[in-house]
Amino acid sequence: MGDHSTLLSLLGKCESTLTALSLPLSLFFHSVCVMELIMWLWVMGFIVEMVSVCGAGLSCGLQARFVSESLYKEGDVIIGGLFPVHVEAPEPYHAFTQIKQISRCQGVDLRSYRWLKTMIFTVEEINRDPVLLPNITLGYLVADTCLAEGTTLSAALALVTGQEGTVLGAECSRAPMVPVIIGDARSSASIVVADTLGVFDIPMVSYFASCACLSDSRRFHSFLRTVPSDAFQAKAMAHLLHLLDWTWVGVVAGDDEYGKSGVQLLLKELENTKICVDYLEFIPKSHSQSRIRRTVERIQSSTARVVVTFAIAPDIEVLLKEVMVQNVTNRQWIATEAWSTSILFFDPASSSLLAGTIGFALRRADIQGLGAFLAQLSPVKQPNEPFVKDVWEELFGCSLAQDWQPSSKTPKCTGSENVEKHGRIYTDVSQLRVTYNVYKAVYAIASAIHNMMACQPGRGPFENGECPDVPQLKPRQLLHYLNAVNFTTPVGDLVYFEGNREPSASYDIMNWHIDESGAVNFVQVGQFDAAKGPGQELNINLEKVIWHGNEYDCVPVSVCSASCLPGTRKAAQKGKPVCCFDCLPCAAGECVRCPERFWSNTERTRCIPKVVEFLSLQDTMGIVLTVLSVTGATLTTTVLAAFFHHRDTPLVRANNSELSFLLLVSLALCFLCVLVFIGRPAPWNCMLRHTLFGVSFVICIACVLSKTVVVLVAFRATLPGSNLMQYFGPIQQRAGIFLCTLVQVVICLLWLLLAPPLPTESAGGELGARVILQCTMGSVVGFVLVLGYIGFLAVVCFLLAFFARKLPDNFNEAKFITFSMLIFCAVWIAFVPAYVSSPGKYTVAVEIFAILASSYGLLLCIFTPKCYIILLKPEKNTKKNMMPR
Repeated sequence: MGDHSTLLSLLGKCESTLTALSLPLSLFFHSVCVMELIMWLWVMGFIVEMVSVCGAGLSCGLQARFVSESLYKEGDVIIGGLFPVHVEAPEPYHAFTQIKQISRCQGVDLRSYRWLKTMIFTVEEINRDPVLLPNITLGYLVADTCLAEGTTLSAALALVTGQEGTVLGAECSRAPMVPVIIGDARSSASIVVADTLGVFDIPMVSYFASCACLSDSRRFHSFLRTVPSDAFQAKAMAHLLHLLDWTWVGVVAGDDEYGKSGVQLLLKELENTKICVDYLEFIPKSHSQSRIRRTVERIQSSTARVVVTFAIAPDIEVLLKEVMVQNVTNRQWIATEAWSTSILFFDPASSSLLAGTIGFALRRADIQGLGAFLAQLSPVKQPNEPFVKDVWEELFGCSLAQDWQPSSKTPKCTGSENVEKHGRIYTDVSQLRVTYNVYKAVYAIASAIHNMMACQPGRGPFENGECPDVPQLKPRQLLHYLNAVNFTTPVGDLVYFEGNREPSASYDIMNWHIDESGAVNFVQVGQFDAAKGPGQELNINLEKVIWHGNEYDCVPVSVCSASCLPGTRKAAQKGKPVCCFDCLPCAAGECVRCPERFWSNTERTRCIPKVVEFLSLQDTMGIVLTVLSVTGATLTTTVLAAFFHHRDTPLVRANNSELSFLLLVSLALCFLCVLVFIGRPAPWNCMLRHTLFGVSFVICIACVLSKTVVVLVAFRATLPGSNLMQYFGPIQQRAGIFLCTLVQVVICLLWLLLAPPLPTESAGGELGARVILQCTMGSVVGFVLVLGYIGFLAVVCFLLAFFARKLPDNFNEAKFITFSMLIFCAVWIAFVPAYVSSPGKYTVAVEIFAILASSYGLLLCIFTPKCYIILLKPEKNTKKNMMPR
């Protein structure tokens, strides 16, 4: 190749040529990986050869390369094709030599050869169509890539520069012989070729390169494909694993761009579904037996029962052979579209190992006439056609060698074997998936050329309305039309390229069913369609799925740790993924977050309704307080009846019977208002509780206060010259009671209008195991004013009664009022701290107790002595005894 100084000197001589070819030098120095380094060396080689031609004074074009095995057909437009017919490339040194006796590729891939023949079939079908491309005949130049990056790049460059000789012309800007290439099948090789041909804007339409990295429109602007990106396949896999609750899986990938990129996307998707990966193993491209053996040993030793693969068929074949050797059973295999419908490496003897495999496959189609076309293969009728000899020998396990000897282990081929009957995967047209992508790729190119022919001069999409010259196609112009194709194939599918130059993702979910003879049947059990809305993409019929072991009803379990039993909780294991955990007994509320108003039972196994706590008539406390309330009201009513019956006696009249009757009625209301505090809190009873209590007690205290004042004034009125009683007659007493009550009524109304008490719920008990229903205060100020006003009247009454306790009456009521007020004040002083510190329903019970205690205090202290005289000592109920001594 020469040293750098020589190369730079030669490049300087052909600077104008390089400029005309739009070939920036940066292309040759942007390599970032080993594959691109190989590409750089190759491109540098043919550039030096091109420069040698320029140095001789000739007009120059791209130097041609020799294609070891290829199929060629003349046409107005030649479509290039890259197919890995063989799977073993020659030694790198031989691959880059320019002599024709180079080493041949080995190992025939029948499925890839079917793809190649499908391209030829499609080209011929289009040429027979008088409407699609009238007056234009498509040709093809198809080359074998040998499943290696180096040979793929060599074949691609040979296609675009001409098969043999040098393409010479008057101008260096002459269009290449092949303006577009269909291929390659592999993502790694497609990256290398697209990086190289993209500089010349030569479009590529791949039928099987699904690496998501090829969606980079800036780097691969001339790359299109009829296969969906692996980004969608990774998403579909994650959805499937999540649906089947497989949270502990192993991942095996090929050591290439397809495998690495696919695994990276898969791991990213798994992070969002909380699925853990036990191991990640890569299948080396060298197929090192020791590394393959270690990978299979890792699969066998793992507790993960599900193995997700992201590798091409040849890599999986090597892996599965070792799986069969080590007899790795009880594994659920998840296949990508690369091998989900491939039976090349399926051995009926190992059906138990792969039975139940679930895979994602490209959309299937039926191509009319393809099966008959494939069956036309014959070494007799096509003796000089490349690949036929190798394919025939692979199909029938015989030899077509001219020097065949009877002693050879391989039988001799007759050339008349039945291809249609024994063609195996080559003639199997029941699973046309990648094959259909090849079919669509050819039709996409034909559709683009059709649209180019329909261009009207002056209205073209290029500069000055220029239209393309179809016979002399420029790759850049064809690329423009390819991006805009929108057509329907003869099969009936709509084909177009989205913004990232790839189709919408749709996969069939396939399940491997093994029949009694050991043959595999691919059964569609579901579909993944990315065009559907979120959550609707995956659809699978689990009733049709056969799992590993050929079982229908036993979905495999693949978890790191079994689900915790009821009453236990997960505890992460140190240094292990979140899917691995220990199960520990739960504390209350730890295991399951129960719905609102529910709580876990004592065994922590299920959610039960929380205990709703409020003071009800079903509670013992509620019953006791209700009995005390009714008893107090009954006693008060009895006293009222007794007073009414003896209303004309001196004792009743001397103590102002009107005030006594009003006091007894209000006391009865005080006892009965307790009933409003008992029961489930509701807006009406929350607002009525303190209102009824506050007004009733104010009437009581106002009556007692009026009685006390009357006693004091009556005593003062007995003094000579005193005329005070005229100001404290019945009317004034009623007015005083009314005014005292009116103040409390105003306070209660303002409270109810501004911040009324309303029912509320709060958590109570151990860790909130109970729901406490109670009435809020609404306004603390309102509550304090109601109680404060009652307390103020009680204190005033107590002081006045205390001063009047020693007045010289035979029956001085003031001392009994003093005792009642003393009890009243003591009860309500003790109420405040007890009310604040009592929890839940006991808060209400404390308030009820205070109401009952103070009510009983008033009733017993004031009316017991009177009832004693009225009922038991009627002889003392005389006017004489009521007069002062």
